[in-house]
Amino acid sequence: MFTPVCLGLVLITATPVWSQLTAIPYETPTTPADETRMQIPPPMSGTAYPTMVGSEMHSNYLAVGLVLNTAYADNVVVDGSAGPISDFIYSILPTIALDKNTPQQLLSLTYSPGFTLYQRTSGLDAATQSVALIAGYRLSQHADITVSDSFQKSSSAFDQLSSSSGNGISGSTQIPSAEVVAPYANRLSNTVNVGLSYQFAKNAMIGAGGNFTQSSYPNPAQAVGLYNSNLGGGSVFYNYRFSSSQYIGATYQYSRNREDPVSAQSPENTQTKIQTHTFLASYTVYLNPKFSFSLSCGPQYYDATQSSLAPARSWTPSATASIGWQRNNTNFVASYSRGIGGDIGLSGVYNSYGVNTSARWRITRTWNLGVSASFFSNKNLTPLLDSSSPGGHTVSGAASVQHSLSDHFSAEVGYARIHQNYSGVGVISDTPDNNQETITISYRLARPLGR
Repeated sequence: MFTPVCLGLVLITATPVWSQLTAIPYETPTTPADETRMQIPPPMSGTAYPTMVGSEMHSNYLAVGLVLNTAYADNVVVDGSAGPISDFIYSILPTIALDKNTPQQLLSLTYSPGFTLYQRTSGLDAATQSVALIAGYRLSQHADITVSDSFQKSSSAFDQLSSSSGNGISGSTQIPSAEVVAPYANRLSNTVNVGLSYQFAKNAMIGAGGNFTQSSYPNPAQAVGLYNSNLGGGSVFYNYRFSSSQYIGATYQYSRNREDPVSAQSPENTQTKIQTHTFLASYTVYLNPKFSFSLSCGPQYYDATQSSLAPARSWTPSATASIGWQRNNTNFVASYSRGIGGDIGLSGVYNSYGVNTSARWRITRTWNLGVSASFFSNKNLTPLLDSSSPGGHTVSGAASVQHSLSDHFSAEVGYARIHQNYSGVGVISDTPDNNQETITISYRLARPLGR
């Protein structure tokens, strides 16, 4: 049952969520607050909060760089090995980044190919790829279109879980995936989002979007018990600004997820299909331009089918809350979510809830400190479809200290830990705990772009 606060928010009005869409932070002229263009609050935009302190944020540049990373891992498992062993892992990651932001358009592109080499377990050596693209265009004074694409080829859970990899934390009402990954397995993932917003009145906006996410493990032996996933969907929203700093709205989201066992000989016999319909109300307040709080809640309906089994259908509550605070030398982000997630990696329908947080401090001009932590719990709501995994939980965290050696060179020391408890997933049961200590040397050369 919903709490009275949540129920009241659903009945009064709402603020939607644009499933995993990215808002466009175009440069805009300074005008009185009541004449500015409406913002797209985090619940609707799906944009990740920035995790850098304000003084580290830059725009309109072309940059190249190189990252050399040495990590010590205490629990590496090779396909067919008797058990986990400790190992040193070396990574070489060249990077090129382009950022172009004007009043009319936005383009942000980062590409980083790389190589990961293991000292003792060379069978895990792999080439890696990471591409992130955000493109936005202002169609008119009141209409924007956004396209984003994120691709990753990785062989480490530390690169795939957001709290450990340093990826942004989203305030989106789109419930995140189950956060279940094989610790040391090649994994391909790709997420594409498209969105359109139109401000048809001084304080009113509508929008729509679509998204597609694919996750797969090319080597089945490295991901025993996990599932490949194809998740797609769309959403529509209405957004209303009732004061210069407060927004409310309503959204409807639809998603469809197909899950295939990684190692099944006949995937069609155990393929699971899940559809969800979500109705949400949201409220966002900007206490100042760099401090916002968002709350969303509403009902979800799911419909899951597998082979000849009877379908599983039911209603369940969904809720999210997030906060973002950014200053010149401090950054803090936190989010809470509860609902039916994408459950990438697992089969069946899971009721997921989790907490994700990140903080960063610029101690001096050359020293930075960062910490992050997350907890995700997943309970199987359809045991008749998949009794092999009742669910489980994931706990992860990371801490790092960074020192700028010069304008172009920096060094970083970090520690990260991941604990996954899923009794029905063999590859995770063998190695539930993973720890890494890292030393990183980075070089970055950036040049400003003309406007």
